[in-house]
Amino acid sequence: VLVTGGAGFVGSNLAARLRAQGRHVVLLDDLGRPGVERNLEWLEGIEGGSLELVPGDVRSPSAVRRALAGVDQVFHLAGQVAVTASLEDPVRDFDVNARGTLVLLEELRRQRTPAGVVFTSTNEVYGDLTDVALEEHDRRWVPACPRLRAQGVDESRPLDLHSPYGCSKGTADQYMLDYARSFGVPAVVVRMSCIYGPHQLGTEDQGWVAHFMRQALEGRPITIYGDGKQVRDVLFVDDLVEALMRLGPRTRQLQGTAFNVGGGPRNTLSPLELVEHIGDLQGRRPPVRFCDLRRGDQRYYVSNTGRLSAAIDWQPRVSVAEGLRRLHGWLADAFVPRRGHEPTSGRIIDEDAITVPVSPALSVPVPSVAAGAEPCAS
Repeated sequence: VLVTGGAGFVGSNLAARLRAQGRHVVLLDDLGRPGVERNLEWLEGIEGGSLELVPGDVRSPSAVRRALAGVDQVFHLAGQVAVTASLEDPVRDFDVNARGTLVLLEELRRQRTPAGVVFTSTNEVYGDLTDVALEEHDRRWVPACPRLRAQGVDESRPLDLHSPYGCSKGTADQYMLDYARSFGVPAVVVRMSCIYGPHQLGTEDQGWVAHFMRQALEGRPITIYGDGKQVRDVLFVDDLVEALMRLGPRTRQLQGTAFNVGGGPRNTLSPLELVEHIGDLQGRRPPVRFCDLRRGDQRYYVSNTGRLSAAIDWQPRVSVAEGLRRLHGWLADAFVPRRGHEPTSGRIIDEDAITVPVSPALSVPVPSVAAGAEPCAS
């Protein structure tokens, strides 16, 4: 089994599960993200199948070809993962997410019998959902449409690619589906909502649940962009891995299909609510500061996972409260809070506390009610 981006957060959790089942796991990773050494050390200590690391970039045909040798199943997780980074460098974002995916698909197409591939896309392909009418509650935005509130956004929602990140992931998403249609590559797409759990380092740009917790554990203020009432469905990483494991053997049966995957309406969270959870876990509420809403941020997104559940008999099992407790415990063990660091006005971008200034170009004013919003837009 090949896992691209296998030393990252989701990749390492998936590789651990595969290895524990006795599979031979190949990791293709450029090892450029902070924390990958820690994840590799953890993976090496897991008993089970063998582990092979192919250091390399998914944009390199030779590296991808080398990693694919002898492989009959692929999980394509490698990519540029932050909206803000895509706004700062759209060309690199496209190069990694779109061209890197096309390189992998071309290498699969060259195989006599292409390996099945599961690609992790994103809910960002649905855009900012400004057409969805929302009601403002105490600590969250709620859809005015009862059906949408009860079920979430399903795959019939038209793609609406906002931000370079949305465009690059949407491009990769559609190439996966088209290579299944045009060339018979057994490809399946999962459009992930917010995933969280152990081995997620979390930065201000990506992995907000872990980032909030790390800030609190280290005694730093938490920055909330917008009013803090934005709602996401959150999915514990063990539940995501279970879904991927069930999809892997079914890629030929399900090829050319896109699935939403997330916690669904029963597992939702706003930044304001997460701060309250952290306060309960630590016995004190962390300090919070507010900034303008960032460009392309959705005020509401919750996955309707009905299509996935019907296809692989899957449901999230870990509740929000339990998942947050487990992540908080892992972070508390993994990172001893540093002392003597004063809060900064920048954003933490790695575990060595390097800071960079927040660019005004990445912020937009907080919107009020969406103009022309339809109460039951899907």
